[in-house]
Amino acid sequence: MFIVCAGECMLELTGGLGELSRLTFGGDTFNTAVYLARLGFSPAFLTALGDDPYSQDLLAAWRAEGVGTELVLRCAGRLPGLYAIRTESDGERRFFYWRSASAACSLFSAPGCEAALTAAASADLLFLSGITLSLYPQAERLRLCDLAARVRSRGGHVAFDPNYRPHGWRSASEAHAAIRELAPFVTTVLPTLQDESLLWGDASAEETATRWSAWGAEEIVVKLGAGGAWVRSAQTQAHVPAVASVRALDTTGAGDAFNAGYLAMRARGRREVDAVRIAHTLAAAVVQHRGAIVPREATAEICAAAQAAPSAAAGSPSIS
Repeated sequence: MFIVCAGECMLELTGGLGELSRLTFGGDTFNTAVYLARLGFSPAFLTALGDDPYSQDLLAAWRAEGVGTELVLRCAGRLPGLYAIRTESDGERRFFYWRSASAACSLFSAPGCEAALTAAASADLLFLSGITLSLYPQAERLRLCDLAARVRSRGGHVAFDPNYRPHGWRSASEAHAAIRELAPFVTTVLPTLQDESLLWGDASAEETATRWSAWGAEEIVVKLGAGGAWVRSAQTQAHVPAVASVRALDTTGAGDAFNAGYLAMRARGRREVDAVRIAHTLAAAVVQHRGAIVPREATAEICAAAQAAPSAAAGSPSIS
């Protein structure tokens, strides 16, 4: 199965002044790509990097995680973006970004872009996010919409996490327009109710699911944090509780891991509710460690068990 995740991976700095800081990497769609790789897939990441030592380090680290780099373009003189995380006592986090001139923001002007987009259009599953959309002006966002349309026209699926971050947009109305432009091509949507409430004023998961269903999404999984998730499709409509008694150390990357768990299990033919349960389990493991991408051993047992789990009965709808 050919999976393409598109977006940006940045350098990730944790710790404050005077503390022992740690430099790693992360980014929403990239985090999902890593966890998909740990779940037995070989996702390719569509993005751009520079020609600097940090970009070289990122490429080597991505390959070590099993993420394909054949769709990574290079922009001479550009650098990767950088974000810092400050974590509160309850595990919730605040992000601070230095990314306005990052290489990923120049994806569509990078050498080899047309060939990369043509290759990405053959994906069985294309995964995008609202953060991915926010990196680009409208003309370039429309090229992402065109990519999604090409994937759909060839029988592929498009998954989308709206992942609304106000600082990435000039206004909420700009985010509204960008998401509505992409919505007709989305088959599976994985929103977070808190984000949907902020952007659209939704009061419930059912309200979010109803809107996305009207826009054409076939599967809607609304993430509710510690409250679990609400899943809606032609086959099911159900609330699935989160894993109980988990103490969150750092919630960074939890939703991204959830997305990977859900998409991986649906690609393997698992039913929606079962896929959500496995996604919850993976997310619960991630929040017990610091950083967006936790040590491999922290997810090894869960990922191995998920891959070994039997598929649903023949004929069950899935992403394939």
